[in-house]
Amino acid sequence: MFWASHLLATLAVVLAWPAPIALSRAKWPARSPFTAMILWQAIALAGGLSMIGAMLVWGLEPLGDNLLEALGALWDVVVNNRPAETLGLVHVFALSAASLLTAHLVFTLLLTYARIRGQRRRHRNLLNLLSSPSHGNPSTLVIKHPAPVAYCLPGGARSVTVLSDGLMGLLSEDELQAVLIHERAHLKQRHHLLLWAFAAWRSALPWLPTSQLAQRAVNELIEMLADDEAVKQVDEKVLVGAIAIVASGSHGPAMDGSRRDAPVADGSDAGSAVGRPRVDAAPSAPDEEPGAEGSSVATVHRLRRLLEPQPPLSNVQTIGALTAAALLLTAPTVLLIAPGFFG
Repeated sequence: MFWASHLLATLAVVLAWPAPIALSRAKWPARSPFTAMILWQAIALAGGLSMIGAMLVWGLEPLGDNLLEALGALWDVVVNNRPAETLGLVHVFALSAASLLTAHLVFTLLLTYARIRGQRRRHRNLLNLLSSPSHGNPSTLVIKHPAPVAYCLPGGARSVTVLSDGLMGLLSEDELQAVLIHERAHLKQRHHLLLWAFAAWRSALPWLPTSQLAQRAVNELIEMLADDEAVKQVDEKVLVGAIAIVASGSHGPAMDGSRRDAPVADGSDAGSAVGRPRVDAAPSAPDEEPGAEGSSVATVHRLRRLLEPQPPLSNVQTIGALTAAALLLTAPTVLLIAPGFFG
């Protein structure tokens, strides 16, 4: 178990620093956002499992040659009050750290969920007072506001898409349908669950590069996934125009291919209003909201991706990325379950 703890610690360090930095700088995720999303989830899950596992295996090392045997011995020590002379202070510290980190992650996940539910409930109550149903668009509410606003509010069967009348006055019928399809894709693909998980991960470990880079990347990837769903039903140029209008509040790239000024904010985010804090409480706390500059960059990336489409990843490349994700999840599991192989 000695080598297993060291290998787990090494894997945790790799997944906490070089791996997320390398993936955040890669260009290929825009070509296959779904594959990139799987890889980000694998990095986050394997990183957390490796951090906890390294401390757990290290702490249990004197009690057995494998995890089950050592846990059984620890249970005997705790429940039956058996002596544990083999456990030194450093082992007790490692076990305590593993327990505290696990409790911290679980508590933060539940706390984030409770906060999100409360904010959504208050938001829905406000919508009941300030919005009206959209004629001809089911599960869509309209609020009176001159700014272009489009977002979705998750809630199971009660999920709705919210638009401002200011936005509807700027969009053509095709552009409005593009926005609605985009927002409904967020609900259909349950992107709010991903945002919740990564927001909790960042809240729990805000100093960790994985949590910061992953949340930013996931925010951008879900927009690309929703864009991909929209272009299946509307023309790419229509979607580009809708994104630019929602983001900037004015008519964007002309349909003849010429470009206007880049938009200043991303308004088609899953649960965000244009240039404002998130109002559906889907992913994050107010202090975790990306600034206008980061949002503008994300919008430019989306527009460039639609205006200058790149070929998707080949089957070999996709299989390679998915295999890497599977190996990331398998490695810490094997090291935890069968550390006897490593001495």
